[in-house]
Amino acid sequence: MKRIIISFLCFLLVINVKAPVYGEETLLAKSAVLIDGENGRILYGKEPEQKMAMASTTKIMTCIIALENCSQDKVMTVSQNAVNLPKVRMNVKKDEQYYMKDLLYAMMLESYNDVAVVVAENVAGSVENFARLMNEKAREIGAVNTSFVTPNGLDADNHYSTAYDMALIGAYAVKNDEFVKIVTTSNYSFHDISGTRSVSVSNKDAYLTMDKDSIGIKTGFTGNAGYCFVGAVKSNGRLFVSCVLACGWPPNKSYKWHDTKLLMNMGKEKFDYKTIVKNGSELNLNIEGGTKNQIKAQIEGDSTMLLSKEDAVEIKTSFDYTLPVKKNDVLGKVDIYVNNQCVDEHNILAIDSVEKYNYKYCVKKILEYFILQ
Repeated sequence: MKRIIISFLCFLLVINVKAPVYGEETLLAKSAVLIDGENGRILYGKEPEQKMAMASTTKIMTCIIALENCSQDKVMTVSQNAVNLPKVRMNVKKDEQYYMKDLLYAMMLESYNDVAVVVAENVAGSVENFARLMNEKAREIGAVNTSFVTPNGLDADNHYSTAYDMALIGAYAVKNDEFVKIVTTSNYSFHDISGTRSVSVSNKDAYLTMDKDSIGIKTGFTGNAGYCFVGAVKSNGRLFVSCVLACGWPPNKSYKWHDTKLLMNMGKEKFDYKTIVKNGSELNLNIEGGTKNQIKAQIEGDSTMLLSKEDAVEIKTSFDYTLPVKKNDVLGKVDIYVNNQCVDEHNILAIDSVEKYNYKYCVKKILEYFILQ
């Protein structure tokens, strides 16, 4: 078995460089993060993994669970439990019925707490069952420091997340076209099933009008959480997702927009896609104890990601193989590190084959020689 580890640096190595305008001292939130929406890599963070209340940004997950587990044409019936919810609310009445699609617009645009409970109960049978679905989905997405108890984000024991986890959930959500359609809608009107009640809602996400590249996502506020916001922008093929938690308390409602603008501008101005590794890139591997001294190998897959000039990128190539080697055997792997964190890996595959040079091989060749004569 051969074990070889090779590492080298590419791009400019500059550590701990922070432009003053983007420094933590200018961010007002207690916790904030900007991520690459395609792979979840943290581009900038201020206490991004601190567990905190996240208020109505919770409804991002509520909407996704509903879209993935229920038809939008499903008729939903209001329970007494939903009627009893505190503000902000649509003031639903017991036994009223609505289509799920309409309630999702009401929930995401106006952040109605009673509507979130109506959705949860009709999708999963109870708030508790719905929370179980939310937590399962969070783990699937990679939001491992999140615990959902309510579908609306009202303060509750053991209901918490992190800025990073909420950004991951937001990045997952905006890959759903119907979700994006909902959260980017300015105004929406609907009736209950009986046609006796008319409801009109308007989007409370002011960032949609502050940034032409914005695609939502969701505001939030409770006494424990403070002002919160998860946002996303698409700019020149790049998807940036941000989250700010505990970004001020009344009367500082605008702090979340200040911080989100800083984070998104940082992403747009500093980060562009760069290809670190190309699929099929060839390299030569020296062989010890084989019938060849060297064979060709190639890297399987691409590594293209958002990088700034300040990012330190390191490629570590390791080989671990046993002779004989056949074509397409895995010989090792390439690990991609950005700022000392492994962010991607690829297999190295054999292009050539090589046998082990030993007694068995020599006998085989001798027999072949005489048989072919």
